[in-house]
Amino acid sequence: MTETAVTDAVVSDEPDIRRRLDDLLEDLYHGQERISQADIYRRAVAAELPAQLLTRIAALPEGEYAVDEAADLLGGSVT
Repeated sequence: MTETAVTDAVVSDEPDIRRRLDDLLEDLYHGQERISQADIYRRAVAAELPAQLLTRIAALPEGEYAVDEAADLLGGSVT
């Protein structure tokens, strides 16, 4: 399965996952240009996002991401 197919599968599993991801990213990046993978993961756990999405976030390489990069990699629509 390709990365895009995995992302599409994760996002389509529950209708509100994309909305919850977008809400998380909007909240995280308010006033911030880049956020670390670890911070994204911590906030996702605190927001009780689904396990499939937490797994994808955990699989991101360590480093910092701009909101558009994070959204592209995780299947969100925030840009």
